[in-house]
This record gives sequence, structure tokens and C-alpha cells, in this order.
Amino acid sequence: MKKLIILGIVAFLQLSCGPQERVSKETFEQVNQAMEVKRLIEVEILDEAMVWGDSISSEAQRQLISNLQSAIAEKGVAGAVEFCKVQALPILAEVSQKYGVEIRRASNRYRNPADQPNEEEKPILEAYEYNAESGNKSEPNIQKFENGEVFLYTKPIVIPGGFCLSCHGDPGKDINDETLQKLNELYPQDNAKGHKVGDLRGMWSIRIPKREVVKRL
Repeated sequence: MKKLIILGIVAFLQLSCGPQERVSKETFEQVNQAMEVKRLIEVEILDEAMVWGDSISSEAQRQLISNLQSAIAEKGVAGAVEFCKVQALPILAEVSQKYGVEIRRASNRYRNPADQPNEEEKPILEAYEYNAESGNKSEPNIQKFENGEVFLYTKPIVIPGGFCLSCHGDPGKDINDETLQKLNELYPQDNAKGHKVGDLRGMWSIRIPKREVVKRL
């Protein structure tokens, strides 16, 4: 089919040039190159979306942790709680804009109500929770939505160490009184305390347009 299309174009060029003119090899190659369409199979696109989603989530995590550590060094843990409320979402929005995707964190044990899972995220998050309760390891996942034009990349967020427990651990044990007071003030419906190292905190959720993935291949 592709050969027939190219031959048709060349024939058209020959006719348009007149009976005394020939299409040069250079012109033919230019037409051929212009008609060359990169054919990608779905598996390659999904694999690239998975790799890219992992890279983006890792960058977003680094940005949040780096800024949080700076806030703690400057203002202490209680001050960093206020920093998170004001700056966490704008940091994620900046990374989202950089790559043309939508990044968020979702959790059933949310601190910020904006982090509640939506209908697309709920079953995936529940699967991660089931694995955590059963002692099974959860892996990153990718799903197709909007007739395959959007990929939803997800990855579990696990409490990595004691650093996180100063805001997400047990009150009176891991969370000091000053930090607890600030948490109660800023997040009256907080569900994100009482965690231990290794607990599932939630998941990364990144909506990736298929066209942006194809551009990378």
C-alpha cells in the first residue's frame, strides 16, 4: 500500500513537471522521506509510558523531598507542615506543566482532601491496599482511558523511613506537640497519622496523553 502511494505521488510529480522533465533522485528521496510514517506497536508505546511515568514520579518525589528538607531546616517540622499545605500542589503543577501531564498523589488516608482518589484511581489504590494487607509487593501499573488516548500511570508510595514519621507517625511518640497542633489546625480532617515505616501511604497518579508518549519514540 505504501509503495502504491509513493508511486502515485511520483507519477503525479512527473506529470506536473511536463513530458520533457524528470523527477530527480533527490526529489524522490525527499518525497519518500516525507511519506515515511513511524509505525509503533501498542506494546512499545505502553512500555515507554511506563518508563516515562516512573521517571516523572521520581522527579516529583525528589522535588517534594528536597523542598521539604529545606523547609524543615529553616522552620522546623511544624513550619514544614505549613509549607506542604501551601507549596506541595504548586510543585506538582510545575512538574506537570513541564512534561504536559497531570500529576497528583492519591490516598484513602489523605491529609489534604484534594488527595482523595477519583473513580479511575479507586480500584487501583484498593488493589495496592489489598497487596499491602496481604504482604504482597505492589508494582507500578498503567491503564488506558478515553479510548486509549490517555494512560494512567500509578505507583505505590511507601513510608521509607523515620524522617516521614515526624508528620505521619504516632502522636506523642513520633509527632511532637507543636507539630500535632499545627496539623490539627491546618488539617482538621487529617487521616494520615499513625503510619509506620513500610506502610502504604498512597500512590502516585499521572495522566499521560498518548500523543506525548508517541513524540518520545
